[in-house]
Amino acid sequence: MMRWIVGSSLKLRFIVVAIAAGMMIFGFDRLRDMPVDVFPEFAPPRVEIQTISLGLSSSDVESLITVPLEESLNGVPGLDFIRSKSVQDLSQIELIFEPGTNLLDARQVVAERMETVTPLLPTWASPPFMIQPLSATSRVMKIGLSSDDVSLIEMSRISYWKIRARLLRVPGVANVPIWGERLQQQQVQIVPEKLREHDLTVNQVMNVTADALDAGLLRYSEGGVIGTGGMLESPNQQISIRHVLPILSPEDLARVVVEEKDGKAIVLGDVAKVITEHQPLSGDAVINDGPGLMLIVEKLPWGNTLDITRGVEAALDEMRPGLSDIEIDSTIFRPATFVQDAIDNLSRSLLLGVLLMLLVLGAFLYDWRSALISAVTIPLSLTAAGLVLYFNGATINTMVLAGFVIALGAVVDDAIVDIENVVRRLRLHRKASSDRSIRTTAKIIFHASLEVRGAVVYASMIEGLALLPIFFLQGLTGSFFRPLAFAYALAVAVSTLIALIVTPAMALILLRNASLEQRESPLVLWLQRGYDRLLAVIIRTPRPAYATVGALMLAGLIALPFLGQSLLPSFKERDFLMHWVTAPGTSLSEEVRISQEANRELLSIPGVRNAGSHIGQAFLSDEPVGVEFGENWISVSPSVDYEKTVASVQEVVDGYPGIRRDVLTYLKERIREVLTGTSEAIVVRVFGDELEVLREKAAEIEEVFGEIEGVIEEKAELAVDIPQIDIAVKLAAAERYGLKPGDIRRAAATMLAGEEVGDIFRGGVAYDVHVWSTPASRDSIEDVGAMLIDTPDGGRVPLEDVARVRLISIPNEIHRESVSRSIDIS
Repeated sequence: MMRWIVGSSLKLRFIVVAIAAGMMIFGFDRLRDMPVDVFPEFAPPRVEIQTISLGLSSSDVESLITVPLEESLNGVPGLDFIRSKSVQDLSQIELIFEPGTNLLDARQVVAERMETVTPLLPTWASPPFMIQPLSATSRVMKIGLSSDDVSLIEMSRISYWKIRARLLRVPGVANVPIWGERLQQQQVQIVPEKLREHDLTVNQVMNVTADALDAGLLRYSEGGVIGTGGMLESPNQQISIRHVLPILSPEDLARVVVEEKDGKAIVLGDVAKVITEHQPLSGDAVINDGPGLMLIVEKLPWGNTLDITRGVEAALDEMRPGLSDIEIDSTIFRPATFVQDAIDNLSRSLLLGVLLMLLVLGAFLYDWRSALISAVTIPLSLTAAGLVLYFNGATINTMVLAGFVIALGAVVDDAIVDIENVVRRLRLHRKASSDRSIRTTAKIIFHASLEVRGAVVYASMIEGLALLPIFFLQGLTGSFFRPLAFAYALAVAVSTLIALIVTPAMALILLRNASLEQRESPLVLWLQRGYDRLLAVIIRTPRPAYATVGALMLAGLIALPFLGQSLLPSFKERDFLMHWVTAPGTSLSEEVRISQEANRELLSIPGVRNAGSHIGQAFLSDEPVGVEFGENWISVSPSVDYEKTVASVQEVVDGYPGIRRDVLTYLKERIREVLTGTSEAIVVRVFGDELEVLREKAAEIEEVFGEIEGVIEEKAELAVDIPQIDIAVKLAAAERYGLKPGDIRRAAATMLAGEEVGDIFRGGVAYDVHVWSTPASRDSIEDVGAMLIDTPDGGRVPLEDVARVRLISIPNEIHRESVSRSIDIS
């Protein structure tokens, strides 16, 4: 086979060289457009399911939502294990599939399974929904929005209906959750004192508010059915009728009549504050050190960071003229900057490498023709390998480049050894004969190429067998090292083909009539003299050589334990992430205050360009956390000293005791997340049914960790008890007043949590209308107990007379993990 390849190359030498030149030109053009990212997709296939269940505590969410879903989803084909988290109002389930599972097929099977359990969930919970498929390094950009002139409510409307909608059209974007989003609502906030003064009930206010709209949402109200428009028909014409809702503003709604008494109309404005407000927040955002919104652009697993970043920035530039009153900062977190800087550095290094290669080839080979052949075949081999990756839809990343760099030694060896052997054989022939015919020259080149290639091909096959186990590695290690091994093997294989095809063709064209006089390189002669002297000493007395080798091996063994051990090098990213976690039960306003103070200090560090924080949850986000959980992000200028700036950041972060915090880069955080399921480097999970026993065992393990050298922080992340107000109906007392438990719960929920009674549609946007109570009437346990409940006979009774109102403690969140086909509670 090799004989046929080399022979064909020599016969078709001009065609071979022309194809090689075309491949170089085409390859340079295509490789510039190849997608580039930092890492390969290293996370296993993952499907995330969320279920919103308003009004449920973490324990209720677990028992009513999470457990039924887990039991239904367990055993899905290809499922490896399940992780779940139950927090107040939200259930999150992560399904981790075995490597190699087709993600889209897995999502389809999961969707079908979800349909079987949805009817079994509480009717007031939203149907379970799947979060969009996300890359392991899904976050492409964090965009901070702030304004001195536009309110947060108006900015939220613009962000959702304009900015987010436009960014979702960028190819590769999976989702754009908005932290700090405030949905504009018209709220009818009942004033209990005024309600009693006019002898009206909460139900009357709710019914009137719902009936005032086109269609209310109260099932038992007549306003739940919309009136159709109809038509007017004359003998020769048909005219449709459209009803125009006159209620568009809070002032319009406040004039709606609730009831007439003694000839006087009592309107909503007499018994309630009708205002424009927003929903209760489960999360917020801090931009620099003030209020704002944070949009996080997340990418699909097959999305490319650079392309998506360019698309998002182009979309933002299109919208900026219409958003002149809003400051848009898209550099709070921008990993594309790191990728672009790496490409620029690599381009400069490659240029210097090419120059050095040319100098070294000229200095060692000392013949311009031989040097030219080597200088062509080396980049040609790498370009051809890159084209193979390009046509396979691969992404250039750190591991692929590492594979090419490792293979460079073999590529250079293929380029130099072959041509050096050809030149040597031609010189020997021409010393013995003056025959320079093309047939004779081709024959010599043919045998000289095969003389070297046979052994090299066998060596390459042995290398391939040695690499074979890497392709069977599982988990994170396999995800990283398979692309490296494949790139290495590909470069070596292509280099072997180039040496068999292009090198003989170029040698025959360039060396046929060339003068191949023996001219040794001065550098080679100098090195040979030094090597001869060293070799003579070693041959005379080999013991010093053995002693030197032994000493080096001993020094290496001694130094080995002191070397750092890490799967990947530490990249000098200039975007930093700080987890900012206060004690469970901390209020949102306190978390925002501390985050603003921390950002203010971070911005005072020279070189820190901007800062942003997102706290708690955002709608459709992939972080089901409480409001005590925040992440602070900063971007550092490349002009400042990296190590010094990191130390200053760490010093500021360390100045907030009592808060769980760290300083990480996003890539490091994501690797830990895939390895352990959290942002910690090492995690030990304890399983069991008794929470108190789990807490005791966790404390014992934590104590053991504290005694291990090198552990800088150890903590147990178990469910922490936080305060909750329990309302339990007293059945006998409720029965005396003619109240049912559901009546009491609905009435209390309206006053404490608010209830949506309808929508106002304007300009293609839906605005919720809620009935609630004023904040001042629900800011203490006493207020909750004193809240009046309407009775069937038109009277009112305090909540504490028909229900037990008490303060208890419950877990803030509940974690579960199970292997497929068996469920364990953690």
